[in-house]
Amino acid sequence: MHTPLTADWDASQMPDLAGKTIIVTGANSGIGLEAARAFAAHGAHVVLAVRDQARGDAAAATIAGSGIAGSTEVRRLELADLASVRAFAAGWIGDIHILVNNAGILVPPFGHTADGFELQFGTNHLGHFALTNLLLPHITGRVVTVASSVHRSGRIDFDDLNWSARRYGGGAAAYGQSKLANLLFTLELQRRLAASGSGVIATAAHPGMAATNLGSSSQNPVLNVVARLAVRLFAQDAVSGAAPTLFAATEPIPGGSYAGPGGRREMVGPPRLVGRSSAASDRVAAARLWAASEELTDVRYPLQQSQMNIPSTSSTSSTSSTSSTSSTSNGKA
Repeated sequence: MHTPLTADWDASQMPDLAGKTIIVTGANSGIGLEAARAFAAHGAHVVLAVRDQARGDAAAATIAGSGIAGSTEVRRLELADLASVRAFAAGWIGDIHILVNNAGILVPPFGHTADGFELQFGTNHLGHFALTNLLLPHITGRVVTVASSVHRSGRIDFDDLNWSARRYGGGAAAYGQSKLANLLFTLELQRRLAASGSGVIATAAHPGMAATNLGSSSQNPVLNVVARLAVRLFAQDAVSGAAPTLFAATEPIPGGSYAGPGGRREMVGPPRLVGRSSAASDRVAAARLWAASEELTDVRYPLQQSQMNIPSTSSTSSTSSTSSTSSTSNGKA
């Protein structure tokens, strides 16, 4: 029996996941690995979707060596290359109970994906946008997208999504844009799922401040020193950082919910539902970003849609910032 949602939730309260298949992108290290480990410990078959097969195999071996109830496999996925995303999806057979869009990069030097998109927007948002829509006909439970509290400083520039005209600097603003895009994606995906009559729900989570290798792509020496010091003084470990993802994936919460740590300005602590910026609650911007993402990736929402009532992109209204954007829920994951 599933333990009721409590204020001090941890992974021990997850339900039995035997017979469920779960995909976790970027599961070779950090919170992705710890989430994969927890899912497998509760009986799931976990697919580690990673860009480096050897590192994925090594990560899977550490899970298998911990006496899990479930099982693992490793499949190659390069989110910065839409051909790889399409190949991964084309090779999929069978149901997916949970898709966890976890992989991401943080403030790398300015660069582009294989398809010419700014690296952070292309990997953190567009890669997962395409993957989710291509796999959606197989998904039976949830789509969980890992965002960040940094979304609060993000701004979507629809005239320059790929930073062709703006100053990139150290990449922090581009990272903020990509994380805001993650939440707008979740908002619009949930709206479309509900309008389609789907039982699938979309949720999001952020890890707070966790000790992982996410910032390993940064080549800014000052930022690296500051980040290492902050992690040493304030961060929780990767196991705790993965807890909001597990919470968003398995608790009976509404579609559109956003989970994060419950303590110290959402940096550490047990997971709970958290709020988001007004920009991350803007349904008009979410619909506009979805349309732009479809054009950029040439990937469309695949489910039958009825009375979609897509918000007019000429409107400037937005929803209020809440911890839940829809009352639609499929109960337990």
